[in-house]
Amino acid sequence: MSSAVVFAYHNVGVRCLSVLLAHGVAVRLVVTHRDNPNENIWFDSVQQLAALHDIPVITPDNPNVPEVVAQIRALQPDFFFSFYYREMLRRELLEIPGQGALNMHGSLLPKYRGRVPVNWAIIRGETETGATLHYMTEKPDNGDIVAQQAVPILPDDSALDLFHKVTVAAEMALNDVLPALLVGKASRVKQDLSLGGYFGGRKPEDGVIDWSQEARSIHNLVRAVAPPYPGATTQVLGKPMRILQTLVTKCTAAGKQLPAFYVKEGKAYAICGSGVLRVVRFELDGVEMSAGQFAAQYGAEKFEFNR
Repeated sequence: MSSAVVFAYHNVGVRCLSVLLAHGVAVRLVVTHRDNPNENIWFDSVQQLAALHDIPVITPDNPNVPEVVAQIRALQPDFFFSFYYREMLRRELLEIPGQGALNMHGSLLPKYRGRVPVNWAIIRGETETGATLHYMTEKPDNGDIVAQQAVPILPDDSALDLFHKVTVAAEMALNDVLPALLVGKASRVKQDLSLGGYFGGRKPEDGVIDWSQEARSIHNLVRAVAPPYPGATTQVLGKPMRILQTLVTKCTAAGKQLPAFYVKEGKAYAICGSGVLRVVRFELDGVEMSAGQFAAQYGAEKFEFNR
């Protein structure tokens, strides 16, 4: 029976840990994160799953400190698996497992190496992404690929929609390759890093809408950062507005008009630098309201977005 130490968090961590257990892998230890009270916690708990199966759990702030390294080395695991664990594992840790350390990444590597790959794929208008199981090195997401599973990105998929798809893709990729991996017969494909790029993390302020862009680009931003992420933001009537859901329309603004928000026939719209979006859901000053409620309170004229 193969043994493993698992570094895991989030839904991908839960589902992929479940796959290891289903295949009889002896999980000696789970390393996860303490939930951050300042974070919107909308995902399942790796720690609870480990407790259900009587697997020891630790939650170090830094897994690379000597005492944690020593604790893990004493377990002599065959494998490391990292499933959406947020800290980089350094060389001293990566050298411990006898049969290698593997990570599950939420993109089709070498595309979208680095942080929040699901959100970036939507922002950049991709029509496909997926999950990749690869060997870990000290550099993020650049080791040999063991398995991949693709999923489509539909034009109106939100980041949450896509994250659920990628979670299933990760489960499928791991489940398919694990029998061969455990007996040392899984193939390894070297990445051509020139075919992809590295992307950094995103902050809430990165969701501020640039209305000079064309409608499709703004729509991509809105769906990429829609709840449970912080949302795309702007200002109307001097008040903060959060755009929660949009649809690209075939409408065009008559003549040259500045970007603006308006209600027509009970539906809300936004004039963009090029094209018009239907605003399906929005909040004004922290309160979600319908297009009809907005029109009743403020009227149906065009309101320019504040800069």
